[in-house]
Formats: sequence, C-alpha cells, structure tokens
Amino acid sequence: MPGACRHSRQCTPGDPYASRDHLSSLTAGRSVRCERVDTDRYGRAVVRCSAGGIDLSCQMVRDGFAVQRYGRLDC
Repeated sequence: MPGACRHSRQCTPGDPYASRDHLSSLTAGRSVRCERVDTDRYGRAVVRCSAGGIDLSCQMVRDGFAVQRYGRLDC
C-alpha cells in the first residue's frame, strides 16, 4: 500500500488497491487453503495459497497484479 515501500528499495509497480481488489475477487465466495511448502532463511513459513483450485500467487502474476520476486513460482 502507499507508503509501505522503504526508501532505496525497488518496489512492485502498479496500483496496490487494484491488486488488493483483484485478489479479493479471486477469493470471493471460495474457501482459501494455504499449505506450508518451505521455510525461508529467516525462519518464516513459505506458503502457497489457493481458492477454488486456483493458485493465488500464479494467478496474480498471470493477471499482472504481482511479480515474482524472491523465488521461482512453479505454475
């Protein structure tokens, strides 16, 4: 969201509100399921989430509302 990108950091271009709304449309009326697939080097969980059989990360990238940043997506 605006103001969330720290100085000197390359942030994702685009409208964050449009991205949020698109994700909301992908999940509306569907059960969301998240599965832990890894742990990053800081000990945080890496999860893949889906709604209605749609991989949300892959769909957001395909639709132009997100970019692959830290790792490779296997879509």
